[in-house]
Amino acid sequence: MADGIFGYPFRRLLWSPPIFREWSGSTALMDWLESPSAHIFKFNVPGFSKDDIKVQIEDGNILHIKGEGGKEDSEGKDSVWHVAERGTGKGDFSREIELPENVKVDQIKAQVENGVLSIIVPKDTTSKSSKVRNINISSKL
Repeated sequence: MADGIFGYPFRRLLWSPPIFREWSGSTALMDWLESPSAHIFKFNVPGFSKDDIKVQIEDGNILHIKGEGGKEDSEGKDSVWHVAERGTGKGDFSREIELPENVKVDQIKAQVENGVLSIIVPKDTTSKSSKVRNINISSKL
């Protein structure tokens, strides 16, 4: 579905309000892949379990991903961190993505495995009526 360099989603990033709303807290880095049948989102969520993450649809087409409380427990209350490069500190995150119009929001599936949240958003492949409608012209109303 590439329409050149300014095809979807780049066109929306350049000429429309942002489809990504900023996240806060830890960096839940994202990949977005589009296949012929679905949009596939993958987020790095190390230390978060499925119980720490909420995936919701808001306002009809806004995918909202929120993580709260994910962290690895330290080895004990007397432990001291010397280096924390893997993002093991407490960090909540929130991401919002405006989904394209041609998706089936009622069939979205999500799973967390090995620190990666995968969200599958199936496409609606049924053809929709054109947004352009011709009006017949008659000589009398």
